[in-house]
Amino acid sequence: MSSLTIALASLGGLVLAAVIAHGAWQARKAGPKRASIEPMPEAPRIEPREPVMEAAITHPAELPEPVLEARAPKRPTIRLDALIDAIAPLTVEAPIAGELVLLHLPTTRRAGSKPFLIEGLDTESGEWEAAVPGHRYGEFQAGVQLANRTGALNEIEYSEFVQKVQAFAEAVGAMADFPDMLDVVSRARELDAFAGEHDAQLAVHLQARAAAWSVGYIQQHASRHGFVAGAVPGRLVLPSVEDGAPPVLTLTFDSQAAFADDPNRAAVRDVTLSFDVPQTDAKAGPFVSWQASAQALSLGMDAAIVDDHGRPLSPEGFASIGGELGQLYETLAARDFAAGAPAARRLFS
Repeated sequence: MSSLTIALASLGGLVLAAVIAHGAWQARKAGPKRASIEPMPEAPRIEPREPVMEAAITHPAELPEPVLEARAPKRPTIRLDALIDAIAPLTVEAPIAGELVLLHLPTTRRAGSKPFLIEGLDTESGEWEAAVPGHRYGEFQAGVQLANRTGALNEIEYSEFVQKVQAFAEAVGAMADFPDMLDVVSRARELDAFAGEHDAQLAVHLQARAAAWSVGYIQQHASRHGFVAGAVPGRLVLPSVEDGAPPVLTLTFDSQAAFADDPNRAAVRDVTLSFDVPQTDAKAGPFVSWQASAQALSLGMDAAIVDDHGRPLSPEGFASIGGELGQLYETLAARDFAAGAPAARRLFS
């Protein structure tokens, strides 16, 4: 082979390598942004300041029950509350052992879509509690929740509650005294009407300005601001410091991208940052955290902050929403359903 042939072959190989490299670079450039392998400088955290964007308070007709997130916090103890439950006292002639109570409790603790609970009065502590072995109980009470995000307790659900509690009462030798059905259903409807008028979520969208994001890219930026993986694919959460409480904020994106064979190749252009107003204690500062997180993520991810209609958010609109939120907090507290309180979390669940 002549030297000229060798030279031409070598040159052809270099050209081919350059074409392949250029194609790979173009493919990578066209794909979604990926998480960096090396640690990246932390995106600037924005301290709480005056509102700088606009959003809308939405009133969902029905929302899913809050989901316990990845860290699996301890579930708070649910207690009957006359504010939200229809309660029936059950009397017994002599104290009953907790073991016997547990043996005869209904197998399900729901009447239709409404949870119910049976509590016993501990003969030693004098406290109402869910029955436990080794304790004795001199009185009982059963209660069914009057309303939640599925609607008001209806006649069929109340009848199911009565039937299940009556069977328990007969098994342990108790006498049950149930509230009048018409009164209970009337209370349930009034409570449901109040809840429907004062249920709210705040949400903004972060939309990619240029290249789309990979799942890993979103997770990397969110983790810098305290977000962790949620229990559902496509969901990240900012956990509450309160044990067992719902998350302060949620960051959600297309779950199909999270399920993709290669999540780093799945392109995401929109994520939603939100918080559930009545579920989240106002003292945790969810509104301020929501603003600051949106601002920081928008800077780090090169995203536009927009409302549900894709409109950029303005300082005036956001300030207006802050005023509406303050009024909502006051109204909820006036009815003893302060945001984040146990009764509020049960009602708006």
